Parts: sequence; C-alpha cells; structure tokens
Amino acid sequence: MLAAGQLLDDAISLLDADRSTSARLPALPYMLRKGQLRKKYGDQTSDILVPIANSIPVIGQPDAQWLDKLIPVQNIDPGEAQLFALAAEKQLTILTNDKRALRSLKDVPGFASALAGRVVILEAILIALCDQLGATVVSARVHPIITHDTMVRMCFSSRNPDPRHALFSYYQSLVPDLDPLVLWHSWREV
Repeated sequence: MLAAGQLLDDAISLLDADRSTSARLPALPYMLRKGQLRKKYGDQTSDILVPIANSIPVIGQPDAQWLDKLIPVQNIDPGEAQLFALAAEKQLTILTNDKRALRSLKDVPGFASALAGRVVILEAILIALCDQLGATVVSARVHPIITHDTMVRMCFSSRNPDPRHALFSYYQSLVPDLDPLVLWHSWREV
C-alpha cells in the first residue's frame, strides 16, 4: 500500500533502512501480476508495483522454532507467519497492516517479547510520515489508494482537517487491543 502511494522509500527510511536492506515475501510479484493484490489495486497500479517489489530482496527462511509456533494459529496466513517468525528470530522490524494476524500473534508465547517495539502498523508509519513530510504531502500521495483501505479513507478524507489526529486515534484504539504486543512509534510519549 505504501508503494502505491509513493511512500515506501520514505517509510523504510524512517526505519533506518532502504529497499536493499528490506525484505518481502517471494510471492509478492506474482500476487501483483495475477493474485489478490491485482484485484485489489487494479491493473495500472499493480503494473507500477511489480518492479518495485522486484527491487526488494526476498525474505529468508526462519528457524522452525519460531515458525512452528505460528503454523496452527488461526488468522495468521503462511506468509505472515514467515515474516513474524523471521522478525522474532533475527530481531527485525516488521511493517504490517494485518490487524487480524496481530491480534492472534499477541497470544503466541515468546512473540510479544521478541518483537517488542518492532511491529510497525500502517497508522504509526503514516503518523511519522505526516510528521516528516507534512500532512498535505502525505494526503496527496495516499489519494490514489484511498479507496483500498477504510482507515486511510477515513483519516485522509477531504472532510477531515487533521489526518494525523485521526491516525493517532486509530493507533491508540489498537494499543490495548494488541497488548502485550508493544507497537513501534516515532513520537515521544506524552
């Protein structure tokens, strides 16, 4: 979603990374060519995203120790399981918008402590991007993808004068729901 809004490079830069030090699932280019993502984003956007996906290295394989804990967990698909397991094993930061998976992950033994402060949700990265680039710039960049995500549509609606405030409200509502999983954020606690 961030790449579709021309925000991917800015977002991973906020995480002290770049495309070459990031990773993606092996199936991502296929999903953009023929899978669910193509249906979601449409042909034009998907065609733009395929070379971006190909510019990001493929994620490695996690140890069975972490992956086996996630296999039986409902609401965590195999791709998310691979990402969560490798992030826990290697102490990596993970960027995800899959709230259902996170709600299930929080209860899997060992993951909350292994991933503490390194799970970046879309709301948090958009808040950080609003702080860095300004809400007007971020609003303009997310405009092409506004129809694909309810939260983005609500926060960046033309009727909403302060998308950062709306994003923060969404973020704050998720914090207790995902406890004991501690989410990443870039702002100082008040």
